[in-house]
Amino acid sequence: MDDFLWRAGLGGLGLALTSAPLGCFVVWRRMAYFGETIAHAGLLGAALGIVMGVNLTLGIFIAALILAFGLKVIEQYSYLAKDTALGLLAHVVLAAGLIVASQFQSLQVDLMGLLFGDILAISMSDLYVIFVGFVLITGLVIYLWQDMLTISIDKELAKAEGVNVSRVEFLFSIAIAATVALSMKLVGLLLVTAMLIVPAAGAMNFSRTPEQMVMITAFLSAISVVGGLIGSVYFDVPTGPAIVVGMALLFLLSSLMKRR
Repeated sequence: MDDFLWRAGLGGLGLALTSAPLGCFVVWRRMAYFGETIAHAGLLGAALGIVMGVNLTLGIFIAALILAFGLKVIEQYSYLAKDTALGLLAHVVLAAGLIVASQFQSLQVDLMGLLFGDILAISMSDLYVIFVGFVLITGLVIYLWQDMLTISIDKELAKAEGVNVSRVEFLFSIAIAATVALSMKLVGLLLVTAMLIVPAAGAMNFSRTPEQMVMITAFLSAISVVGGLIGSVYFDVPTGPAIVVGMALLFLLSSLMKRR
């Protein structure tokens, strides 16, 4: 295999393992729209990063982090419901990102890559960033695991047990923001939420414990990455969307097996 395929495969597997536990919490807590909003912020971060000559991954992470902080402020000081606040922020940052991108020719050329990813362009430096991110994000998830499980069951119960819910939720937002930034080259900003949600939704059909669901989610994500790469090479289709379609097919298969 060519070197770029090995890099793509390793990068995809690293991101699959990183996103698996986060995706489970996103599904358990019905936070799909939150992930979508963070991904939209990534487009604005990428556009500003290119304009200012900053690393794209760093730009996306900072923009996503600012949006997560802004959401907490809106929740605390505004009468808006959470889904309304998410809808407002998602469309504002997406529109702002497209406006910035439209003003620069280089951004217009890179826009499709930003939106839908280009995993075959992963370099060795990208691999280092992905696996350092994997270690840090996984460490943070392990640290937050029990508190996040309690919050997922009942937020009021978590408060009664002394869990600092606001702090835990903000740290979880940081983990989501970092995952979105790392996933940009794999499936693009518009499809990153699918990578979080679809494998976890498929794993729910076979899981009896939270830990088991994380393991099955990671397995389904890894299979989808490998299958998407193979399909992209043999059928000459975009790799990021091919990976997401593979995840959707596995979800459908798992649902059919569950019904049987």
